[in-house]
Amino acid sequence: MWQCKGCSSKTSTRGQLLKHYRLNHPHYGRRHPYPCPYSSCPCTSKSWNALRSHLCRVHTRETSQQTLTLTTFSCHVCGFSEVSSEKEYFTHINLHLKANETVPCMFKGCTFRTNIYGTFKSHKNRKHLGYSYSDFKPGIVAERDSFESSSVSGEHGDNEESEAAQLEVQSSFQRDCSENLEKMIEEKLAAVLLKLENILHVPSNAVDELLQDLHFLISSASQTTLNTIVSDFCTKHNLVLDAKETEELASAFCLANPLTKAIGDQGPLGTAFKRKQYFKDKFQVVEPVEYVLDKERNHTYQYVPLLQSLQQLLSKDGIIDAVVENWSAHQNETAQEYKSFQDGEFFKQNEFLSSGELRIRVTLYIDEFEVCNPLGTSRKKHKLCAMYWILSNLPPGQHSSLSSIYLAVLCKSNLIKEYGYGKVLEHLLRDLVVLEEHGVFVPQIGKNIQGTVQCVAADNLGAHGIAGFVESFSGKFVCRFCTGRFSDFQTKQVLSGEFSLRSKDEHKEHVKHAVENGKPCVGVKRPCVLTENLSHFDVTTGYPPDVLHDLLEGIVPVELAQCLGVLISKQYLSLDTLNKVILNFPYKGEDKTNRPHVVPQKLLSKKTIGGNAAENWTLIRLLPFMIGDVIPDDEPVWEIILDLKDIVELAVSQIHTEESIGYLQFKISDHRQKYQEAFPNQKLLPKHHFLEHYPHMTRCFGPLVRVWTMRFEGKHSFFKQVAHHTKCFKNVALTLSRKHQMMIAYHLHSSCPQKPAVEVSGISRVPVEVLKDDVSLPLQQMYPNLAEVNMANSADYKGINYRNGMIVICGFSDGLPEFGEIIRICVLQDMLNFLVKMFSAWFREHYRAFELQPCTTGTMSLITHDELAEKYPLHDYFVGPLRLVTFKRYPYIKRKC
Repeated sequence: MWQCKGCSSKTSTRGQLLKHYRLNHPHYGRRHPYPCPYSSCPCTSKSWNALRSHLCRVHTRETSQQTLTLTTFSCHVCGFSEVSSEKEYFTHINLHLKANETVPCMFKGCTFRTNIYGTFKSHKNRKHLGYSYSDFKPGIVAERDSFESSSVSGEHGDNEESEAAQLEVQSSFQRDCSENLEKMIEEKLAAVLLKLENILHVPSNAVDELLQDLHFLISSASQTTLNTIVSDFCTKHNLVLDAKETEELASAFCLANPLTKAIGDQGPLGTAFKRKQYFKDKFQVVEPVEYVLDKERNHTYQYVPLLQSLQQLLSKDGIIDAVVENWSAHQNETAQEYKSFQDGEFFKQNEFLSSGELRIRVTLYIDEFEVCNPLGTSRKKHKLCAMYWILSNLPPGQHSSLSSIYLAVLCKSNLIKEYGYGKVLEHLLRDLVVLEEHGVFVPQIGKNIQGTVQCVAADNLGAHGIAGFVESFSGKFVCRFCTGRFSDFQTKQVLSGEFSLRSKDEHKEHVKHAVENGKPCVGVKRPCVLTENLSHFDVTTGYPPDVLHDLLEGIVPVELAQCLGVLISKQYLSLDTLNKVILNFPYKGEDKTNRPHVVPQKLLSKKTIGGNAAENWTLIRLLPFMIGDVIPDDEPVWEIILDLKDIVELAVSQIHTEESIGYLQFKISDHRQKYQEAFPNQKLLPKHHFLEHYPHMTRCFGPLVRVWTMRFEGKHSFFKQVAHHTKCFKNVALTLSRKHQMMIAYHLHSSCPQKPAVEVSGISRVPVEVLKDDVSLPLQQMYPNLAEVNMANSADYKGINYRNGMIVICGFSDGLPEFGEIIRICVLQDMLNFLVKMFSAWFREHYRAFELQPCTTGTMSLITHDELAEKYPLHDYFVGPLRLVTFKRYPYIKRKC
């Protein structure tokens, strides 16, 4: 018996299981890899052909031990009951047919009988495709553990039914199977067309032409071939049909094809208009609603109903289970750690969210982006403002896919400035009020669940715009966290306590004063539209800082430009040498994808090195490896770069403790002092002041990397691609929002059960006895009865990729992490194990990295994935004779005192 790894379905053969994959799990191969059907094999394949290749290469000589040992077949013609596999059973049935003996169909509800082998085979493939053991008539197949009960309970069941009842059951069964198959084929084809038009951006007219040609090939062009097949069949079986009857029969076959019906002139997928209607009905597309701001000037915006989208999302299998599981896990946590927003002070102070009941938590994001060439003639003409949202109840890491970020509002940016946020967000706010007061109905739970906005992620300009603060960062009050003056930022630190944080009551007074006098008061110029309408959201606790814009696209490129300018002026290196090193550096893994660009020639005049966040993150982390060997140890500017590197690692850490937050606060204060000493004439940026709030904001919001805008920024790429391919700018917001909702409907329709924790693309099954002693010894110590081991060069665990040669942190000893190099990846009992070569590590202050030296014993160790002190693998680099490894984010390691 073969059981599907994606659901609870069982089939009798491997081939049927593969057919089950293709028919019932269309997400395999598109969003998730195909799992190997063998229960003992953790291998996955990215395509159908790759899966077939894997089966032929790895499992050629294997048979299904489940089928051989757990099932027994009995012949219902002659009573032979020693058949041990399905293949042998049908071989035995074929012997009866070849002897011209009449064989009744062996499946429930079917009274078909024949003595012709070809007819029986055709009937079986046409009427009983994709069967399982439960579809056999009682007494034919039985599991050995329950053989007696199976045979006794249904031994005479068929004899008690009348012939008329059997015919009725057969007719109904065949009709249902035929209708379901046609609907399934039609729906699968529709999903493919939906993907072509709205994900691959193929124009609708091109799809129409494709379907017309395909319809011709299936119907007219294939009719000649069918005529020949029908004629040959009639000749073989001594059936007399004239040419006209043969042609009519072949034509009937062509017209009966579900594909022909679906894409024909009268089919539901034949034209672009019909396809859109089909998509809306079958895929439950949440259509965007266009609201008019000014009818005469044709000013409109698009709104995707939030409550309807939430209702659709929470009705999907697995989503509400993950929400409830994550909520229950947090209820039982007692450790004093900051892992998510739920661990922060603002969540605990919110009586609505922290009431002990399950609440829906929505995170909003607002930003402006340009869909046209920013250097072209149409720049700013079609600049859009988008508001996205995510369901924050899902566990961390569940929002990495851009399809899990949903659209709420899409509007031209100039309309936001003209009509204001209150007018454009009117219908979104109305739905959020309903969510707070009444909630949305969740069928799996059977009741309404209330919710509210958890926070609003945005860059500083976007946050200040919707929150009602001044949108100029050169005035007197530019901070949304405190009431400090910009002039005091140069001389006073947040750590000194000179800047008082904004409170709810104080902010209300500032809003009142600003509205009455018509001018900003302490940086506040108007009320926040969310705070005005929602009962459980407040402006002083709802706008977290953004690491991406403050650090990676703000402080890092500016300070690196100044520091590199000093290093070049002192002739430690030239700009050309630096750029050659950046271009030729041996990047590994993700560093190769996010490799930084060269530093611009006008470094000092531009006062920034440019680059996006991912590139600057890679550069600040690897810069010590690139040029550290030519910089003296006592260079003050070098210390500034290294401290900035440490601050970035701490700011993007996914877990914090009071110790790490205190260390971050010390690093920020020390870095400010060194920077002002090295550059006394340089004014601190407002983002330097925002950075000083990070320790307190981490205590309030949890790890700030959980609420940064990195993934939201990536969402803009979809709309830019659609605009580029459609080239339709008559009502660009309507076009983009409709395409987006079609894309979301496709992904929700193709959603699958939760991915397996361990995914392996290729394995080699090796006997333990042939391995070298240094490899086999740790395996036998942990698994004494192990005879074979699955070896892999690469494996994914919950989205994290591990490869041979990567460095992992295995533990922590005497104040230093214990590093190990992955030599082999072993998959044993569905668990990921690493055969590692251990290193002794010494911290090199000049490089802010650890030097790796092989242990004197030279032995290997076997460590499971759960035993890793830090889950994210690292890459090592050589700097001269030194083998160095550095952190990407500050690791959370439980230190043993």
